[in-house]
Amino acid sequence: MTINKEKIALGSDHAGFRMKEYLKSVLVTQGYEVVDYGTNSEDSVDYPDYAHPVAAGVENGIYKKAVVLCGSGNGVNMTVNKYCPVRSALCWNDEIARLARLHNNANILALPARFINNNEAKKIMKVFLETEFEGGRHTGRVEKIYK
Repeated sequence: MTINKEKIALGSDHAGFRMKEYLKSVLVTQGYEVVDYGTNSEDSVDYPDYAHPVAAGVENGIYKKAVVLCGSGNGVNMTVNKYCPVRSALCWNDEIARLARLHNNANILALPARFINNNEAKKIMKVFLETEFEGGRHTGRVEKIYK
């Protein structure tokens, strides 16, 4: 196990609950400190209730990166992208995750739990967390997001 990795926030609705629990165990095994904002069961809930605190944590600098999940990934993605400087990317494969980090400096990964399996989610999350922002010509483009 690797020690002293960054702190990662997680949040999901009922549709993403099982995948969130799986990803949480993967992160803990890899030595990440995980803060889980819920939900804590498959009982029906409203995704914004769990996405907002994750995004607020990124906005306030508590977390550099986070992962949010719902059935399609769209609802949590829309919710967290209301926060500045959140740049959430809805990713359904590892190449999109890699480009979201390289070119967009995405800091929240949104996953569509009903459309990918646990192994795919694990691979996507790994690429997202381990890929560094390329900077250069992309820096100005990312800055323009907030203008």
